[in-house]
Amino acid sequence: MTGNITFMFLCTIMVFFMTPGLACFYGGMVRRKNALNTMMFCLMMMGIAIVLWITVGYSLTFGTDHASIIGDFSKVFLNDVSWEISSGEEVPEMMSALFNMMFAVIAPAIILGSLAERMKFSRMVILTVAWSFLVYYPLAHMAWGGGLLEQIGSIDFAGSNVIHISTGVSGLAAALFLGK
Repeated sequence: MTGNITFMFLCTIMVFFMTPGLACFYGGMVRRKNALNTMMFCLMMMGIAIVLWITVGYSLTFGTDHASIIGDFSKVFLNDVSWEISSGEEVPEMMSALFNMMFAVIAPAIILGSLAERMKFSRMVILTVAWSFLVYYPLAHMAWGGGLLEQIGSIDFAGSNVIHISTGVSGLAAALFLGK
């Protein structure tokens, strides 16, 4: 049990290294005049995604199921999310919330790779917030929070559905929509 907590803690800390690393990677892939904007958005992503996750994201993902698509607002601001290990659980719910926050932070930042140099900073922030509510939280609930995909037996290894497919398709669709 201690190993699980240690693993989740280390993975949660990774978000603070992954996203800046992604910022440096994307900053090196764009023209010099856009490098700072691209890197700043990745770092801004951390703040936006963390605030959204704590305020409503965790609740919409892991709250009480509604129509097998989305959770409710019962855990807004991580209300009633405990650091104590509940019966039948291997890790505290708060540790699980922080672990899943890592994915909520990195997912929109991945989309940035396809939109770098194509979109203004302010529009990227709007896109990120809208994408989180319309795509990420419902899909995460369906796959991990007891929703439709989990009910039909879908297994989401390493976030393949929630992160890789959704960000890839979203990035491609946005890039095709924006053009060169």
